[in-house]
Amino acid sequence: MQSFPDRKCIDPSCFAALRVRMTSALRSVSSAKKALPGINVAKLAPENRSRKEPLLSRLRPIAGRHNPLIKELRRAFSRSELTSDDQYAIEGLRILEEAIRSGVRFRAVFFSDSAQNKAAKLLPQIGAHVETLLLPDNLFANVVPSETPQGVAALVRWKEYSLDDVLARAQSGPILAIAGLQDPGNLGTILRSAEAFAAAGVLLEEGTVSPFNSKVVRASAGSIFRVPIARTTLPATLGTMRKQGLRLVATSSHKGVPLPDANLTGALAIFIGSEGAGLARDLISQMDEVIVVPHSARVESLNAGVAAGIVLYESARQRTDREAKSEPS
Repeated sequence: MQSFPDRKCIDPSCFAALRVRMTSALRSVSSAKKALPGINVAKLAPENRSRKEPLLSRLRPIAGRHNPLIKELRRAFSRSELTSDDQYAIEGLRILEEAIRSGVRFRAVFFSDSAQNKAAKLLPQIGAHVETLLLPDNLFANVVPSETPQGVAALVRWKEYSLDDVLARAQSGPILAIAGLQDPGNLGTILRSAEAFAAAGVLLEEGTVSPFNSKVVRASAGSIFRVPIARTTLPATLGTMRKQGLRLVATSSHKGVPLPDANLTGALAIFIGSEGAGLARDLISQMDEVIVVPHSARVESLNAGVAAGIVLYESARQRTDREAKSEPS
């Protein structure tokens, strides 16, 4: 093959030769496009292919629904609970990115055939020891609960916290105690607000929606991976909370101390009840204080997730103000 004319040549014949070779090159590309309709010829370059192929070769194709990991993923999604070895299921590109960012331990990651572009993006961030599987689109859609699956799911390990773990953090922010909440979207929103406003942790009473429900995970926008969560029986823990010096504050939609007048600083546990009935009377009777978020009488009550967010914001505001006042001028 002849080389192009010397870049320093200024003779007209040099430019003529350059023009002939450029025209020939363009014709070659045009011919390739005609021979391969619908194919981006530029993407056929070896250097472009080599970037993705080693990554995607990690994917183990699985065609049958009887594969043990497929069964485990389906079971985790359908039961919304931990598996026997403390794993739960998550789904969606953003949620997996949040899990990676949060240092969550992966057991296995699943991609659908049509999501291989997402696999190429995520695989460099997933440890080589983690199993990565490639499923047909119809099998993937059959396993995950989402109506419009994004083609990415995983089994991840739960980082367990005990009641003592959460109570030990009480000086860093309020502890949320959730009793009987049933809506997964509300619980996910509360977890997100808990992280946003620096809550020390969240206690979930028996009978509250599982934090491993896929809708809870999605609504938390990744906060479930970072907020300390302990499952407990709240009535039995009230004495332990008091021994740790916590004040117990209940939220109500009808009567109580108006939120702006309440003291939400110091070691504190804020109790949130179910969407309809709120907290049980026997639980409210053991509280140090009951607070209410003022709102229009035309609205019967606030969404539990919204109310919790407002209370957490007010607590964070009061704590910030107190810290500012205590600093030497």
